[in-house]
Amino acid sequence: MAAGIRGMRGTRPAVPEPRPADGPPPATTPRPPLLRELLLVTALFLVYKCGRLFANGHELRAFHNADRIWDVERAFHLPGEGSVQALLMHGEPLVRAANTYYAAVHFPATLAFLGWLYWRRPAHYVWSRRVLALLTAAALALHLLMPLAPPRLLTGTGLVDTARVYGPSVYGATPATDSMANQFAAMPSLHFGWALMVAIGLIAAGRTRLRWLWLLHPALTLLVIVGTANHYWFDALAAAALLGVALAVVRPPGATPVARAAVPRARAPRPAEALR
Repeated sequence: MAAGIRGMRGTRPAVPEPRPADGPPPATTPRPPLLRELLLVTALFLVYKCGRLFANGHELRAFHNADRIWDVERAFHLPGEGSVQALLMHGEPLVRAANTYYAAVHFPATLAFLGWLYWRRPAHYVWSRRVLALLTAAALALHLLMPLAPPRLLTGTGLVDTARVYGPSVYGATPATDSMANQFAAMPSLHFGWALMVAIGLIAAGRTRLRWLWLLHPALTLLVIVGTANHYWFDALAAAALLGVALAVVRPPGATPVARAAVPRARAPRPAEALR
């Protein structure tokens, strides 16, 4: 009986150490080499910019697609982009703030997001970087397949190109000859897609209840891109759909199946041993 009790008091099963509330990740998650990551992110950005410029030169298709998107949105009774723009047109400072948010927050917020994850949550950084790369590649393919003029360039809609009228603007005065950006790549909206991924990534990597406030970033981005007439509602919906596919494809941190420890099977007693 004593032997049985001692057997029950054997070595305790290993219990994983609790993760700090807001400390650095466990040592088992090394950071990728910094120089390699900087080169990789820079290369991805350059490929995206060059790809968007390569998609230039399809103005007729872009405006034809814009007319169709506008008609489909009205058929689905979506709220008009003009109703959102009317909210911003109550004062020039508000319009300028929206234009500034559109022009100045998109890239810095995403880079700050990746930088913080790289330093504090390496596993979440690798996951987020892969999701953003896949989302951006899919967006580039859609830009090539479906050039789309933004609503600010459509005549007869009553929408105002707020960046052109009030400033600041990130686009050239002549969209067809803009050598800095492709103004006919409205769908999907990577402004919204990246902002939504920033919120999802920070919520996944966060530890407090306040992390859900990061959803304000994509919500405000949606208000800005529609209110400034740079994007349609469908542009944001397309970005969210592509992001959903990317999240389904890329395995999140902690989802890797863990191999089970080998547990020896109990040996059945032999007939002679059972009689002892």
